[in-house]
Amino acid sequence: MPGKVTPIRRSKFAVGQVIRHKRFDYRGVIVDVDPVFQGSQEWYDTVALSRPPRDKPWYHVLVHEAVHTTYVAERHLEADSSGEQVKHPLLGQFFSHFENGRYRRARRSN
Repeated sequence: MPGKVTPIRRSKFAVGQVIRHKRFDYRGVIVDVDPVFQGSQEWYDTVALSRPPRDKPWYHVLVHEAVHTTYVAERHLEADSSGEQVKHPLLGQFFSHFENGRYRRARRSN
């Protein structure tokens, strides 16, 4: 019996990209991308009140000038064109520096 084939979806945004939430107007930086919703049904029913599609990319975001992170559907995000950095206490755990309007991960050496 063949397994279910999941189509490859391209995400609109990438790790390190600075974004703005269209509805709640906050800025942040993407630290991870899920190709489809990976949360629980309970979380979706309780938190995702606008019922964004679960079969499209969702993003883990460090919120500017906050201490929390968010999990956001792609349709709620847009690129931030301010060129300004994000302030968040966990930035150093994900990125080494800010260059040309986006965050870069530290290069690892063997």
